[in-house]
Amino acid sequence: MAKVSIVGAYNTQFSNFVKKNKETGEVTDLRSIYDLMLEAGRGAIADAGIEASEIDGVWVGSCAPGMFANQEHIAAYAPEIAPEALRFKPMNRVEDACSSGSVAIYNAIYALESGRARIALVLGVEKMNLLDTKGVTHALATCSYWPEEGAAGYTFPGLFAEYAKGYAAHYGFDRATLAKMLASVSALNYRNGIDNPLAHFGKGGVADRLGLLTADAILALPEEKNPMIAEPLRLHDCSLITDGAAAVILVRDDVPLAKTEKAVRIAGFAHLNERLPISVRPNMYELMAGKAAVRQAFTEAGITIGDVDLAEVHDCFTINQLLCTEALGLSEDGRSGFDYMDGRFTREDPHCAVNLSGGLKAKGHPVGATGVSMHALVYKQLTGQPIGATLTRTRPQVGVTFNVGGSSVTNCVTVLRRE
Repeated sequence: MAKVSIVGAYNTQFSNFVKKNKETGEVTDLRSIYDLMLEAGRGAIADAGIEASEIDGVWVGSCAPGMFANQEHIAAYAPEIAPEALRFKPMNRVEDACSSGSVAIYNAIYALESGRARIALVLGVEKMNLLDTKGVTHALATCSYWPEEGAAGYTFPGLFAEYAKGYAAHYGFDRATLAKMLASVSALNYRNGIDNPLAHFGKGGVADRLGLLTADAILALPEEKNPMIAEPLRLHDCSLITDGAAAVILVRDDVPLAKTEKAVRIAGFAHLNERLPISVRPNMYELMAGKAAVRQAFTEAGITIGDVDLAEVHDCFTINQLLCTEALGLSEDGRSGFDYMDGRFTREDPHCAVNLSGGLKAKGHPVGATGVSMHALVYKQLTGQPIGATLTRTRPQVGVTFNVGGSSVTNCVTVLRRE
């Protein structure tokens, strides 16, 4: 068990913070990557009730700020959160594709456990919308195995479409059944997102305006409203291109805050890698490394899936939510789609709710911020300060985050427990 707790957290609004002139192509940045970093960092410090001077180091998860926002060396900006207090402190940037934020948290935990630090600020940030869709697609494709995938025209919808096709073929699902399963995932996340005031697709957003709250409503959309992106994945199977940031404060057990009601223990975690090229993986119908990460994290935490009250899982594409649900053991292999169609995993579920935040599908997916955001929002649920949808049956005690990077290459699973 890690001897580290979260004692404060903050999540910015997730959205598209640019204004684009369709006639001239001019792009106006409404909230810069720097603005987002400052807001999240200052918000987490205030939430923890500490002085910035108490922080021993800052870890910043960011996937591709050089491509998205022309700013490499992004961690070096973190002292501006509190210049007098954070100047001359170590600043670290962590890159691990869409799991950059979770890996930043783990690297900070290693520093705390080593004794080099007592209090750490971990921040995840991404500013994606300065680029057009083509530019975003290329930036993300560099997180694939470029020689065989990105260079050959594979996009991330295309890579996860390989999982969707492999999953359907292995379990014998016809196209209509698979489409209903995937739409059921989107509908659940859209319903939860409407209640999340920080969500990209929140109240008054596209899903709310169009009434996309059931699988049938999504499936009834005309082709132009839900076009095929990469067979069999359609537009509403894909997560959002989002700007945003999130931050958490981590402390060692010997810090007094670790013994207060503010504290949520990192009870166990695992960070395991699959092989990068999809061409060398034994199959494309399950998250093999993800399942191993779940076993390792649960063993360290001393829990089973029956102990988990809520989970935030990585629905970059709806197929991955099915695979994460099965990897966690919430559904038997090949059965998660039926469970979603049957109405499982809602806030009323008697066992475990999934993606109360709305997930990446509705909350949004600023890739470097996603892992930190998962931890921040589960933390808020466990401390009785939920942002958005809440469990109806009880106050949760145990939450899990399942964050992946690339085509489910980097698998990060964290068990968070209120003690």
